[in-house]
Amino acid sequence: MRTAKHQFALCLRNTDYEASLIRGKVYPVLPDSRAANDALIRVIDEDGEDYLFPEDLFVLVDLPRPVEKQLLAIASVA
Repeated sequence: MRTAKHQFALCLRNTDYEASLIRGKVYPVLPDSRAANDALIRVIDEDGEDYLFPEDLFVLVDLPRPVEKQLLAIASVA
């Protein structure tokens, strides 16, 4: 049985968050149902910290498992 996939979001806009987000970069997403109720998404940003951002800055992407593993390894090294 395959384990649950991690979720990732592609940053489409970084308006008002230029120091924290890079347009075109894929960010790991952390589940946060309370934030989702307020149209927010929790991602690990450029500082390696998780923060809430407006969800309309991103689009969720489905990635192949090997790509997920590589992105998670990169995020944990940063």
